[in-house]
Amino acid sequence: MEYSNRENVGLIENIKVHAELIAAIMAGLFILLAWRLDTNDQTTASVLLYIVAFCVGGFAKAKEGIEETIKEKKLNVELLMILAAIGSAAIGYWTEGAILIFIFAVSGALETYAMNKSHREISALMNLQPEEAWLVRGGFEPMKVAVSTLKIGDHLLIKPGERVPADGIIFKGQSSIDEAAISGEPLPIAKFEGDEVFAGTVNLNGAITMEMTKPNSETLFQKIIMLVQNAQSEKSPSQQFIEKFEGTYVKFVLLSVALMMFLPHFLIGWDWTTTFYRAMVLLVVASPCALVASIMPATLAAISNGAKNGILFKGGLHLEHLSALRALAVDKTGTLTQGKPIVTDFIVRDGLNQEETLAILAGIEAQSNHPLAQAITTYAKAQHISQFAQATIEDIPGWGMKGFVNGTEYLIGKPDFVGSEEANTFANNALSKLSAEGKTVIFIRDKEGIVALAALKDTVRDEAKKAVALLKELGIDVIMLTGDNEKTAKVIAKEAGVTEFVAECLPETKVTEMKRLLDQHKYVGMVGDGINDAPALATATTGIAMGEGTDVALETADVVLMKNDLSKIAYAVRLSRKMQRIVKQNIFFSIGIIVLLIASNFLQVVDLPLGVIGHEGSTILVILNGLRMLNKNV
Repeated sequence: MEYSNRENVGLIENIKVHAELIAAIMAGLFILLAWRLDTNDQTTASVLLYIVAFCVGGFAKAKEGIEETIKEKKLNVELLMILAAIGSAAIGYWTEGAILIFIFAVSGALETYAMNKSHREISALMNLQPEEAWLVRGGFEPMKVAVSTLKIGDHLLIKPGERVPADGIIFKGQSSIDEAAISGEPLPIAKFEGDEVFAGTVNLNGAITMEMTKPNSETLFQKIIMLVQNAQSEKSPSQQFIEKFEGTYVKFVLLSVALMMFLPHFLIGWDWTTTFYRAMVLLVVASPCALVASIMPATLAAISNGAKNGILFKGGLHLEHLSALRALAVDKTGTLTQGKPIVTDFIVRDGLNQEETLAILAGIEAQSNHPLAQAITTYAKAQHISQFAQATIEDIPGWGMKGFVNGTEYLIGKPDFVGSEEANTFANNALSKLSAEGKTVIFIRDKEGIVALAALKDTVRDEAKKAVALLKELGIDVIMLTGDNEKTAKVIAKEAGVTEFVAECLPETKVTEMKRLLDQHKYVGMVGDGINDAPALATATTGIAMGEGTDVALETADVVLMKNDLSKIAYAVRLSRKMQRIVKQNIFFSIGIIVLLIASNFLQVVDLPLGVIGHEGSTILVILNGLRMLNKNV
């Protein structure tokens, strides 16, 4: 019984979604039947069926037009079409008037389909978040509860194949997680204890237990849904201009039609029937239906396309701006580079065992939370050093640290701390060579002198190099902004392939550089993590945030990339430029058709049926052209 009820609800929902299309098809059937009756000289019956077709096919658009006129106090294209259909019927052209209503209804259904198609991505996202979760309490068996009843701190069990019900941290177990729903990335990601997981993602192969860290209303998933919904409701500048233009244009058309009903009769001697007929044709062909439909379907489809690929636009304005981008400022750390230093070189004093020395260094560094210390311990583990030396430490702020291993004192830090003269000459002057490569060098020494050095570097992402090349192919200069010194910045910039770089940047320096770039290029993007880069993100024409969908990124930027992948920016620019091309095609095509049909009407070349087909056909074509933005190949 429950299954049958769900089936009925689904059927009702489908009917609601396709109501306009169903009405258009029914109107078409009535028109066909009426035409058949008319050819058999059953005029009264055919007229009655034409009236039914008018009502069935035109009800939705007439209601929409009247409500909009009353609410916004402006004329619209829907009213023009209804008036044109009524005018056609008034002069005896029932078939043409009915066909006008039919094609108008079909184009309206198609435009609704375009909007529903873009909104469907959001509905699909909403359906991905589970409504129930396995709640774990103490030693009791997990129990299934509604997600809406969960609170921060709850422990949840996610079994293989289930969706993660909330944002949180894994504290037991490990698994591969499919995050395609939020990032657009098809490959699963390995997750271990301490890693973050997001609501709506799929646990693939291992049972994990997580601690909920955010309420259901504030999950990354919900924020994505809200962002895309807001973007779809926010109109682009082009769309806003067209909508303002529509009201003025409709008034102009109505005035022209009113004049057309009288002037040709008196000025060029047309009879009253021809004059009124041509006025009705003008009412049909001059309507800006295609022009009005030139932008919105394409914009919605582009926003939907971006959402599927892990790119969230906060509105049509930002989508349009991307097409004009000529320069892109990029924060170095975590964007062009991994954001975490790694050990690239480890050199020990002659006569010492490398593994034993590394175990001592790692034992001391393991006591610190400094990123360089963590990089060294990670390197030691990668070199299969399973047991670090037991050490106690004393931190020397701004310099390094002292470590004590088996009664021996070690100094660890920069050259000035361990002895700059010895550090400079150690290992055949390795310091100068490694520094020239943009690496940070730290030393460890004992009472006999320098024991070893470790060189570390924040490495450039492979995908960042490719992304920079793609952006330069699109004619976009890439400028790296970094707080690093000139020497390190120069090395990273060369490796990444950026157009230029600015070193030793503070947040205020980045704003100054952004203003300089805006003076040069007018349209400039800024890529950052949304924290110390926030002022520059706000100054840029388009602020682009990266970084696994962090809260700050979602709140500060105009465009959000759900993964640390610069190539998504190139995709977004191509998407924007394709949308602009399609919009321009639609606008020029629709204006061209209107001008051609109006001129043909004055020359009495086009009659009402051809005018109906030309006008409504062009509307359908521009909507279909806009739907091409749903295609992944841009």
